[in-house]
Amino acid sequence: MEAIGLTLPIVREGDDLAGLILRAATEEGLAIEDGDILVVTEKILAKAQGRVVRLDSVTPSEEARALARKTGKDPRLVELILSESREVLAAGDGFLITETLEGFVCANAGIDQSNVEEGFVKLLPEGPDKAAEEIRLEVEKRTGKKVGVVISDSFGRPFRCGSVGVAIGASGVKALWDRRGEADLYGRTLQSTRVAVGDLIASTANLVSGDADEKTPVVLIRGLKGLAGNGRGADLIRSREQDMFRRKV
Repeated sequence: MEAIGLTLPIVREGDDLAGLILRAATEEGLAIEDGDILVVTEKILAKAQGRVVRLDSVTPSEEARALARKTGKDPRLVELILSESREVLAAGDGFLITETLEGFVCANAGIDQSNVEEGFVKLLPEGPDKAAEEIRLEVEKRTGKKVGVVISDSFGRPFRCGSVGVAIGASGVKALWDRRGEADLYGRTLQSTRVAVGDLIASTANLVSGDADEKTPVVLIRGLKGLAGNGRGADLIRSREQDMFRRKV
């Protein structure tokens, strides 16, 4: 397996991501091949969608002001977090844990102030599964090759320090590999094993792209076999009924 970072220019609203990706691959001396997986950071997708907001344009509500006092966060930022969330699950010093409009449970509704101009913040992209499909179809149209696309972000996890890559969108690849019913080494039937393939791909790409800057916001992963499929990032979201962290004991 190879994971190759692709360097793109700073992405602006309305940019053609498929075109930028293919140009970057050409500059690296790479031709897209069947089975390649392109991992695209959510940040450049959000920028291309125009999901960057000037904080000065936000008027915080009383609820936002109250949560800002509790968390120590900018009330304008808190207002954006609330507008991008279905529910606030926890609040603490410097953070809010929310369920986003897309169903992700993460810190601060995924809103980020890194790698954007001073006074601006970046929201999570809209419709990451649809966006992954659009990028995939455009790359396939221009190259004649069958590829997969994963939209990646970095999330923290309960009871574990540090962030890992997660797939918030996917197209053309398996996102969740259900191995229930298969036999283990000793012939026992697997009862609960499902592999978060999308997240593993995203984390692999994170080792190359990193989180601190935007120099390599796309990673081409080559050599993984048997992962073509119709997966979506939404496949990886655990339903509220199965969520043990929000279930009352």
